[in-house]
Amino acid sequence: MKQEITEKIKALSCFEDPQDIEALGGGLTNVNVLLRDGDRKFVVRLGEDIPEHGVMRWNELAISQAASLLGISPKIVHNEPGVLVLEFVEGRTFNETDVREPDALLRIITLIKTTHQELGRHLEQPVLTFWPPHVNRSYLARLQAEGSTHQKALPDLHRQNTMLEQAIGPINLVIAHNDLLAANFIDDGNALWLIDWEYGGFNSPLFDLAGLASNNGLSEQQERAMLEQYFETNSDPIWRSYMAMKCCSLLRETLWSMTSEIHSELDVDYAAYTSENNAKLALALADFKQT
Repeated sequence: MKQEITEKIKALSCFEDPQDIEALGGGLTNVNVLLRDGDRKFVVRLGEDIPEHGVMRWNELAISQAASLLGISPKIVHNEPGVLVLEFVEGRTFNETDVREPDALLRIITLIKTTHQELGRHLEQPVLTFWPPHVNRSYLARLQAEGSTHQKALPDLHRQNTMLEQAIGPINLVIAHNDLLAANFIDDGNALWLIDWEYGGFNSPLFDLAGLASNNGLSEQQERAMLEQYFETNSDPIWRSYMAMKCCSLLRETLWSMTSEIHSELDVDYAAYTSENNAKLALALADFKQT
């Protein structure tokens, strides 16, 4: 870990004697650091606004505070520009296999539904809207203007985005997480925690459900069971809309990675990540066309 990061953390006013400072893996848009201060552990998230991805730290802070009040996310102990300090949750961070485990998946869907139904009651200020087709249009325009190496693919991706927005149809708005990677779930042995709210905001519940499925390799049987648990009804009437949102989610992840190829300074192989998500998108689109 860079010396300037260590010195910055040691200088934070919320700590008396920070020790055992070490980098945590997994961050694609920020640096996460674990440390001990006395007999307590904390996580420090370091990251500025990222306009090209629509990441605004004031928005992340507002939703993180609401999630903490709801009891589904760690307590915030300090914040300042570019810095968010949270209590450390002792527990097991999920991987994709964990998410697919039947009992864990039931718990996750319950947590997502609770988030959608109750998180907004704890918000104390306006927050952003995260509408995937609009996010995708913003990425496409930026990639075109900045001369992305993926120029030839952009017109077709734009057509797909327009078609998918029409297929999604009318939506209900909830406060959603919008980045349901396996590593954002922590099991402390009693409860599940949901962390990293930098993309949080108003969205359709279908986006979180579709993102959960595509990020963690759920089978169609699991997807249908997920929808039936969440909506308490047969999945058939919403299946086409859900599949369109799943494709839109994968398109957004692909465009996110293409944009990160240009802008990110983190040591991540974004070109490989673009290729991986493009392949997932192609498969999902083929499935969607059969609905």
